[in-house]
Amino acid sequence: MKKSSSLIICHLFLGFTIFGQVNFSEDIAPIIYENCTSCHRPGEIAPFSLTNYEQVAAWGATIRYVTEIQYMPPWKPDRTYSKFVGEKGLTEAEIQLIADWVDAGTPQGDPALAPPLPNFPSGSQLGTPDLVLEMAEDYFIEGNNQDDYRVFVLPTGLTEDREIAAIEFRPGNTRAVHHALIAYDTNGEAAAMDALSPEYGYESFGDFGVPIQGTFTGYTPGIQSLFFPVGIGKTLPAGADLIIQVHYAPLATNETDRSSLNIFFKAEDDPISREVQNMPITPLDLDGGFFSFSIPPNEIKTFHGTKEIEEDISFISVYPHSHYLGKNWELFAVTPQSDTINIIRINEWDFNWQGSYTFDRMKKIPGGSIIHINASYDNTINNPFNPSNPPQTVAWGEGTTDEMYLVGTSYVRYREGDEDIVMGENQLTNTTDILYDKSNWLQAPYPNPSNGEVSINFYLDKSQNISLKLLDIKGQIVENILEGSVFSSGEHAALFNVRKLPAGVYTIQLSGPYMNLTKPLVVSE
Repeated sequence: MKKSSSLIICHLFLGFTIFGQVNFSEDIAPIIYENCTSCHRPGEIAPFSLTNYEQVAAWGATIRYVTEIQYMPPWKPDRTYSKFVGEKGLTEAEIQLIADWVDAGTPQGDPALAPPLPNFPSGSQLGTPDLVLEMAEDYFIEGNNQDDYRVFVLPTGLTEDREIAAIEFRPGNTRAVHHALIAYDTNGEAAAMDALSPEYGYESFGDFGVPIQGTFTGYTPGIQSLFFPVGIGKTLPAGADLIIQVHYAPLATNETDRSSLNIFFKAEDDPISREVQNMPITPLDLDGGFFSFSIPPNEIKTFHGTKEIEEDISFISVYPHSHYLGKNWELFAVTPQSDTINIIRINEWDFNWQGSYTFDRMKKIPGGSIIHINASYDNTINNPFNPSNPPQTVAWGEGTTDEMYLVGTSYVRYREGDEDIVMGENQLTNTTDILYDKSNWLQAPYPNPSNGEVSINFYLDKSQNISLKLLDIKGQIVENILEGSVFSSGEHAALFNVRKLPAGVYTIQLSGPYMNLTKPLVVSE
């Protein structure tokens, strides 16, 4: 009886704020602006905008439905299984709050209490690129309400090998570009395919249509572009062609696109000491070998494969890939000590929301571990995405009616301390002295290294409540330099002393409603 009473009280609390009935301004707007508006705004991929009360209220019933079934926000990996950079998703409390708001008639509340609409970046998220490669011409997208998968070849023109810190895909038409994959070709095969096509680029559904020599993290709306950590990167060979496979979403009107890539080279004082490696998982790793990958009609079939890890490695990212018959994925490693390490689990595969996922921290897989790869496929008439009706026997291939059992991974040889390297925001700091986040910036602390007083300069594009923290290598707060302070727009400086701190690597974090910026600080003996 006590449990039932607790549930009732919890529900009542979710349905009403401290000050009264749940409302848009105080309760719903922060959820929508944080999780939905990056795609649901003018010029972006979503079919309607969610940028103000009127728009959100008009779609209230739909928002309730798609959040209750957890179809939106689109994030396929199971967030209880493993952690990745840029995760999207609502808590059960937030989902219930939306439902209570819709049940209450979508009240607006006091408009003055609503948060401002986020100031989404229109340019590079990483700063000024060292090299920009743009599609050679506009690509025409026919408004026929059908998906369009196209591969474009972008010659780099590099006369020598270059060490890469980051590659950032910039969609030319955000309303049309659903997602993009990025790879490179050193053999000219993609260029040859392009030359055979009468139109710009060439068609390829499942992949790039040619063998590739390496990949980079691709693009989906709202993805956070990342720099590789210090000392880690990839080498782009001289004369290589970068190739992008772009998925254009079904559109009712004709459109054009001319997307581009921003390329950032590693700084001279940050050479690569560990090269990022790719380890593909394919049907060659299946228990029954390559030719066991066959999916009979009218069956749901699960395949199991294994991959042995010979030496200690640190996983950076993972990219499962199947086509329209894909049902679910699970990857985990079993160590020589029989410990289990979760890698990724996707309970409901959706071809239209596939992606490459970067771990929030580098994930150590000890040498001698066995990676287990389970993937299920639904080749029945009950699968609404089955491209064959009636269902047919399906084998490996890149076509629409073929299937794939493929996982791309990126990793480096393990080095002690890799588990403490936080990927994501803390890594957007290794090629320029000032990192721009929208119109705000945080300058590198000075002096650095230091064992005394440290100066920190930062700039705010608008008056806002900010906090300035010092974090240790594990991300724990060591000192609140500035906490909950309102600063006006303009340049500011803060001083603090590190004399009593143990020597080591720390992080300066500047955060506020419109930013989360970081810079490294080394405290010396």
